[in-house]
Parts: sequence; C-alpha cells; structure tokens
Amino acid sequence: MPVYEYKCGGCNNKVSVFLRKPGAAPKCPRCGGTELKRLVSRIAYHSKASVWTGEKGPPPQFGDTDYYSDPRNIGRYTEHRLKELGMDMRSEEYRNTFSEVNEMIDKAREGELPESIKDI
Repeated sequence: MPVYEYKCGGCNNKVSVFLRKPGAAPKCPRCGGTELKRLVSRIAYHSKASVWTGEKGPPPQFGDTDYYSDPRNIGRYTEHRLKELGMDMRSEEYRNTFSEVNEMIDKAREGELPESIKDI
C-alpha cells in the first residue's frame, strides 16, 4: 500500500496520500480537492528501528511538517520523549501499560498509519 506525493491544484500544497487500492482516485487531505498532480518522491528503504534511529539520530526538538509526515518518525519521537521522562515503554515494567502504543508504533514503522489519524 504505497504513499504517493502530490501537488494539490486546489490549495497549492504538497501532500502525501496513502492509497489502499491501486488506481484509487486520490483526494487532498487538506482541502478535499481532487485536482492532484503526482510528484516524483524520494526513494525510501526499510531497516530495523535501531538502524533507523542510528542513522537519523534523536528526533529534532521542532521537526518540520515533512519530518512528522513519516509515520516512523512519530514513533521515534514518542519513544524518545518517554525515555527522556524516565519511561522505557518496551521494558518489562511498562510493557503492559504501553502495549497498544507499541503495536501502533510497530505498524507505523511498516508504513501503516493508525486508524485514528489516517484521515487527518
């Protein structure tokens, strides 16, 4: 299920659209417009979370909108911030407390956005 980048003719924004079905008509998540022109996207490759964190370093204090449009970065930021607060959400102590969050982060690392934010 790929994510494509488009330039919206309605609001003139660059947007990323997650398409569940091949050939589905994309719709701008910001204005709802359908006048989208597909852009050439950057190439991505997938690796383990430890490699991703090592390559990218800690999340920026104030990331730009492109940073947070990548679902993997949302999970990285959540884990990083909780560690700063003294909670390792993958430890035995917090495993049950954060089980649902861990599941959403793991899915986000595979490129799947949680149901609650898919249409935002």
